Amino acid sequence: MISKSAYTERELISSLKCNSKEAFEYLYDHYASALYGIIMKIVKDEEKAADVMQDSFLKIWKNIDSYNNEKGSLFTWILNVARNTAIDRLRLDVKKEKSVSWDTVLESEMGNNVIFNPIPATIDIRAIVSRLLPEKSILIDLVYFQGYTHEEVSDKLSIPLGTVKSRIRKALKELREIFDVCNYALRAA
Repeated sequence: MISKSAYTERELISSLKCNSKEAFEYLYDHYASALYGIIMKIVKDEEKAADVMQDSFLKIWKNIDSYNNEKGSLFTWILNVARNTAIDRLRLDVKKEKSVSWDTVLESEMGNNVIFNPIPATIDIRAIVSRLLPEKSILIDLVYFQGYTHEEVSDKLSIPLGTVKSRIRKALKELREIFDVCNYALRAA
C-alpha cells in the first residue's frame, strides 16, 4: 500500500480498522501532540504522561473496531481513550499511595490524641482537591480554578451535563466534610 500524506476521516478509520501501519503512523503524527497535552494536564508528570500516551495508542490500535462514528468524531473518541487512560493511571497511583504498611506506623501515631489542627492561611486547597477521585478533582479544577462553566466542561470532556453537575455536587460535599472536620478541630483547640 502506498503511504498517504492526507486522509479523510472516513478513509483513516477504514484504514485503521484494516490495521494499516501507514494510517496508524498518520494518526500518531497528527494527533499525538494534542493527546499529550491533555494527558499532561491530568497526570502532571512527563514520565507518566509518556507511559499513558503509549498505553493510549495501544488501546486505540486494539479497540479501533469499537469506534462508532454515530457517537462522535474520531478525535473525540481517541481523546476519551487518552483521558480515561490518564485517569486510570491516577487512580492506580492513588491506590498505591493509600496502601500503608503498618510496620512503618508508630504506636503513638495511632492514638486518639492526634488532632488535625491546620492554620487556615496554610491550607493548600488545590492539594486537598487533588486528593479527591480524579473524575471529581478534574471537574473542580476546571470549574473553580480555571473558570469553565458546567456546559463547557461537559463539552470539553464529552461527559453528559447531568453527570458533570452531580460529580461536582458530590465533590463539593466531600470538600465540605473535610473542611467541617478542620473547623471542628480549630474550635476544639
